[in-house]
Amino acid sequence: MSGIMAGIGSFPLAVSRLIVYLVFTFLCMPVQIVAIALGTSFRTRFPVWYHRRCLRLLGVQIEQWGERSTLHPTLFIANHGGYIDISLLGALIPGSFVAKSEVGTWPLFGWLAKLQRTVFVDRKRGSTHTQRDDISSRLHAGDNLILFPEGTSSDGNRVLPFKSALFSVAAIETGHGPLVVQPVSIAYTMINGIPMGRALRPFLAWYGDMEMGGHLLRLAGLGKITIAVTFHPPVTLKQLGSRKALATHCESVISKSLAAALSGRPAAPLPTPSATGAE
Repeated sequence: MSGIMAGIGSFPLAVSRLIVYLVFTFLCMPVQIVAIALGTSFRTRFPVWYHRRCLRLLGVQIEQWGERSTLHPTLFIANHGGYIDISLLGALIPGSFVAKSEVGTWPLFGWLAKLQRTVFVDRKRGSTHTQRDDISSRLHAGDNLILFPEGTSSDGNRVLPFKSALFSVAAIETGHGPLVVQPVSIAYTMINGIPMGRALRPFLAWYGDMEMGGHLLRLAGLGKITIAVTFHPPVTLKQLGSRKALATHCESVISKSLAAALSGRPAAPLPTPSATGAE
C-alpha cells in the first residue's frame, strides 16, 4: 500500500481521516433513523448537513457552477464516477438517490443509502414498469430524486451512454406542471491545487473490479481534492418531445461540460434548448 500511495497521498492522513469519518457517521446514523421514523422534513435536511461535514473530513472542496432547481420535485440527472458522488450531490441537493439494488447490500454504504431513503431499482429486463411506478410515487410526494442514467460508474474521464428507459418518469405532471429535469455534471479536477490528469483521476473514480476498501483508503489520503459540480438549465419532457430526446440532451450537456472542466475551461452551464413544439 505504501508503494501505491508514494508521491500521491499520505497513509497516516488516510487512516486518521477514516477513523474520524466512521465515528462521525455512526454517531449520525441514529439521528437519521429517528427523523425517518417521525416523518419530518428533517429527514431530508439532515443528510445535506451530514454530507457536507463528510466532504470536509475527507478534504473535498466543491466548486459549484450554476444554480440548483428549487422546485419540488425535481429529477436531477448526473454522470457518475464513484461513491464520492453520493456525498457531493447529497451535500448540494435535499433529496434521495435512485440506485441499483446491489447498493443496498453493501456494508456501510448500503446502510447510508437506505437512511437517505434511496429508491433501489433492478435493472433486469421486465422490471422497468414497476420501478417507474416506484419513482413516480416519490416524485408525486414532492421528493427530489437523483438519477445516474449511465447505469454504472466510469473512470471519471468520460460520460458513458445514458439509458433512456427510466427517463419515462419525466412524463408525470406535478403541482407545478411538467416535471422539472436538471442535468448536473461532476468533474474531478484538482489534487492539492494541481490539475488532475487522466492517470490520477481513477484515484477518485471507483469503477470496474476495484476493491472498495483499498480505494477508499487511497482517496482519504490524497490531501485537498477539488471537484467541479455544474447545475445546468432545467428542462422538461415537453420541451424535448420524447424521453429518448431528453436522455440525449442530458447526455450531451453533461458530456460537453465534463470535457470543458477537465480541460481547464470554466464549466459554465449550457443554454436551455428551444421548445420543440411537441405536445
